[in-house]
Amino acid sequence: MPRRAAAPRPPPGEFELIERFTRALPLAGAGVRLGPGDDTALLAPPPGEDLAATVDAVVEGVHFDARFTPEDVGWKALAVNLSDLASMGARPLWALVALAFPRGTPPERLEGVARGLGACARAHRIAVVGGNVSRASELSVTVTAVGAVRRGRALLRSGARPGDLLVASGTFGDAALGLAPGASAALVRRQRRPAPRLALGRALAGVARAAIDVSDGLVQDLGHLCDESGVAAVLEAAAVPTSAAYRRAARSLPDPLGPALGGGEDYELVAALPPARLARALRAAARARVPLAVIGRVERGSGVRILGADGAERPAPSGHDHLRAPRPL
Repeated sequence: MPRRAAAPRPPPGEFELIERFTRALPLAGAGVRLGPGDDTALLAPPPGEDLAATVDAVVEGVHFDARFTPEDVGWKALAVNLSDLASMGARPLWALVALAFPRGTPPERLEGVARGLGACARAHRIAVVGGNVSRASELSVTVTAVGAVRRGRALLRSGARPGDLLVASGTFGDAALGLAPGASAALVRRQRRPAPRLALGRALAGVARAAIDVSDGLVQDLGHLCDESGVAAVLEAAAVPTSAAYRRAARSLPDPLGPALGGGEDYELVAALPPARLARALRAAARARVPLAVIGRVERGSGVRILGADGAERPAPSGHDHLRAPRPL
């Protein structure tokens, strides 16, 4: 008698999926009284510190596409939130994760997202303390991240003063060029596995007067800092740091500095500080093992002026606006 084929295994239900997803995540950490499994987490705030909280989402077709592995998606979903904490000078503590996906999504894909998210959480010593799952028309991962910063030492956007220097971490434009067909591995990694500058942010607390992380383009985000501080900025385009991989890829572009000035998703930090504190900032960056470069200055007025290598003013590139145009994936 011919053997019957085994019936296909039904897809996991909500609670089985949650159990499989959380296997890959670090659930315990400092201040976690009660993690996933109850209606809420119970968390103990560190004494003498303010809590810094942020939320961001990565959505399929907007922030990632089929070129991203599930692990890339999970890593990036957490890393972009940690970059916000870095800009405030906060150390990360906890995260909550809301996962939404279409019917028929292979469970293995979601487990890959969990592995990437868990790897980022372990790398930065953050506990995942809760979350949610839901159906949706596309895959998305929404993360709420909570950190702590000593009371009165948070880096805000509103502290820059005329005469301050502008300093920037790392390099710019790699992530934007990482979306181009045939991009080098170095550029692709900057797009898919951003590195939040947490150690540098904490080191600059008490040194810098203001800071912001660059997610939507250097010029655009610097403009936000200027708006909040009530000042203007002069950006020296030739001083904006770029990587060797970027310079090779940008040679043939009509404007080789365009992606560095307006590309976005670099997740570097830009800070304003008095010239007398520059040496301290450079020492702090060296301890954090992150390059730091002077890229301009703060002056009276409003907006951002960009000066080319010849001293002539050049037009400002547009940054990313989530509601006006999708990212070019």
